[in-house]
Amino acid sequence: MTSSLVVDGGSPLVGDIEVRGAKNLVSKAMVAVMLAEERCRLRGVPEISDVQIVSGLLELHGVVIDSTDRDGELVLDPTNVEQAHIADIDTHAGSSRVPVLLCGPLLHRLGEAFIPDLGGCRIGERPINYHLDVLRTFGAVVEKRQDGLRLTAPNGLHAADIHLPYPSVGATEQVLLTAVRAIGRTTLRGAAIEPEIMDLIAILQKMGAIISVQTDRVILIEGVDRLGGFDHLAIPDRIEAGSWACAALATRGDIYVRGAQQLPMMPFLNVFRRIGGKFEIDDDGIRFWHPGGTLNSIAIETDVHPGFMTDWQQPLVVALTQTAGLSIVHETVYENRLGFTDALVDAGAHIQTFRECLGGSPCRFGRANYQHSAVISGPTPLQAAEITVPDLRGGFSYVIAALAAQGRSTVHGIDLIHRGYERFSEKLDNLGAVYKLP
Repeated sequence: MTSSLVVDGGSPLVGDIEVRGAKNLVSKAMVAVMLAEERCRLRGVPEISDVQIVSGLLELHGVVIDSTDRDGELVLDPTNVEQAHIADIDTHAGSSRVPVLLCGPLLHRLGEAFIPDLGGCRIGERPINYHLDVLRTFGAVVEKRQDGLRLTAPNGLHAADIHLPYPSVGATEQVLLTAVRAIGRTTLRGAAIEPEIMDLIAILQKMGAIISVQTDRVILIEGVDRLGGFDHLAIPDRIEAGSWACAALATRGDIYVRGAQQLPMMPFLNVFRRIGGKFEIDDDGIRFWHPGGTLNSIAIETDVHPGFMTDWQQPLVVALTQTAGLSIVHETVYENRLGFTDALVDAGAHIQTFRECLGGSPCRFGRANYQHSAVISGPTPLQAAEITVPDLRGGFSYVIAALAAQGRSTVHGIDLIHRGYERFSEKLDNLGAVYKLP
């Protein structure tokens, strides 16, 4: 992988690409393997660095992974799970936040777990206190050490009543991965209900878990003594599909996203249509294109599912620079996710950020000192620039901007993009992008 991409922009992206399993599901499904006592088979696995990182963490704990000669398929054998060395875990910590999700399964299997200092994209605080509070509620004992946190469960893990103050995806995953083998019946209120969460629940049910999704974000989990293996095709990545859709809009292109599904993308499709983009759905995917003429400005706010997801926001902002009038984006999920707009301004976009909650209802950042609303004035032609990737979705957005801009741009730090977008260069080739890897 190279660290920079030189792009000659100004041409429409036209062609056919494929999305496979969702990054936000596949890594959690791999963690769920640690709960099993039989081999597991996961299909639709994308070639992204996050999968490599989680594979490395699982192998450190004794999971045998076979991916030989099967494109997009992993066979994982967790029958001989063991405790990994702290130093080995720590070598992976700078690239992944998965170690915190391994805690519940490891406490069930081994009675002990370790969390090093955690990495991940710097888009917000994303504190692990939700996770630690959840684990303590189940009976875990957390011991602070110089190099991280050691967790034990001297009396085993027992069911709990948990009410999340915010429907955090990570905390919901933590509860599910811990409660399925805890003694008794767990009630989770305020749960996240993203499609990837539902797919994880489907996997756990295949393994033998008893999980009931109620109304009003309530999930009931009855603990079982043992979990078996699973065979599962991962839900396709709706974030990647939306990202390429925004690229079609920003470059006045026409992209068929094979594998994209309508149901998990409904909030995005509504916004895409309101802007003036066109799409067509068939059994194999969704075609997104710019119909010509003027695009419409819009006011949106990100939210947890079933709202407009935060990971769609950054690529959409690039497309909004090409709409007529003032668009408003109110980010309510991550407090620091609009910092990427500075580089777009350098490339000619007219974007201002504000601390106030604009264009929607007040959110939890409204009284804090965070620039979490943006006003985009357009259409503005984007010009070539030299920019550095700040985080995964912001990085893809910069590539979209470079492809839409007139002239030659250099995007530095594109290795980060490979965390969530597989075969990136191959897809750019399929769409007729003009670029080079220096």
